[in-house]
Amino acid sequence: MSEILSYFPLLLEGAWVTLQITAGAAVLGLICAFASGLAGVSGSRVARGVSIVYVEFFRGTSALVQLFWLFYALPLVGIRFEPLAAGIVALGLNIGSYGSEVVRGAIKAIPRAQYEATIACNMTPYRRMRSVILPQAVVAMLPPFGNLLIELLKGTSLVSLITIAELTFNGQILRNITGETLTVFLVVLVIYFVMAYAITLGMKWLERRAAASIGLGKLPSQPEVIRLEPV
Repeated sequence: MSEILSYFPLLLEGAWVTLQITAGAAVLGLICAFASGLAGVSGSRVARGVSIVYVEFFRGTSALVQLFWLFYALPLVGIRFEPLAAGIVALGLNIGSYGSEVVRGAIKAIPRAQYEATIACNMTPYRRMRSVILPQAVVAMLPPFGNLLIELLKGTSLVSLITIAELTFNGQILRNITGETLTVFLVVLVIYFVMAYAITLGMKWLERRAAASIGLGKLPSQPEVIRLEPV
């Protein structure tokens, strides 16, 4: 155990790389999720079609194959990614396809009366979405987004297969050095758990803030009424 502790900084370096990949892929995934999700509820058949193709392709194929395709196949046609960039792009596009359905579903779940009220107030489609629909939908999106973020964190272990020295990769190195398979991967599991739990706490805080921003939770016994101001 003492030998493993002496190599603990190696695991921390890997954990830092894991967090960098998670953060980068989360940002890309969030952009893709909102772009595709909003396209999926738009009035344009072309936009809806593009959204469907993106979602079904990245949900219906293996994240590992997508990662290998970006890193190993694209260079054959002259498109090259650095390992870290390939990991972020592959994981971001993959998790964004799942997030797209979260966004679309949350928007679709807003009661029809809310849409009718915004139309009655003569709101433009942009203001309708920004001021009324999205603030309510985001509250519903955050719990599943938290789950997706944790899945993304765990999915970063795949990038060890394209030579990125993240937490799992460095755990393998430490196992080869010490021969302590059980202890090394127990420590790796604990580090993953700590990072995932930190994400859980952060998302719960965001959920409370988002709910408070539209008045939810202040009067739990009262039905929430969204007040609309005429243009």
